[in-house]
Amino acid sequence: MATRTKGRIVLSANPKDNLEAAKSIYDKHVALGAASPLNILQDVHWAVTGLKIAPTLNENVQAEFHKGEAEKHYVNRDKEMPEIVKALKLSINFLKASFGDNPKQLTEWGISVDDSPKPKPKPKL
Repeated sequence: MATRTKGRIVLSANPKDNLEAAKSIYDKHVALGAASPLNILQDVHWAVTGLKIAPTLNENVQAEFHKGEAEKHYVNRDKEMPEIVKALKLSINFLKASFGDNPKQLTEWGISVDDSPKPKPKPKL
């Protein structure tokens, strides 16, 4: 019988992946409106942060497209990333706690959940 973990959430080091995950959470939050569990969060204001996702995604697209001008766009993108990643992490942690017995429900919010057991570390020789 396979054992289940509590579900590891691994955020990407790639800003585009994190922006897409944040957009997915924001879209679900907006769709749920007043019923969204994220309305309880006090340090995250999705009404403000959510509006920054699309322009920040666009900055990332522009940065990738214009390699010669990339630095300017990366600077603009990176200026907003700490706030967006903070909102992403706090929201994921809150949702994971809310769905304690079934972290797979985070997939409804666009979050990939790896509930496979962690591989045992290889012994050092």
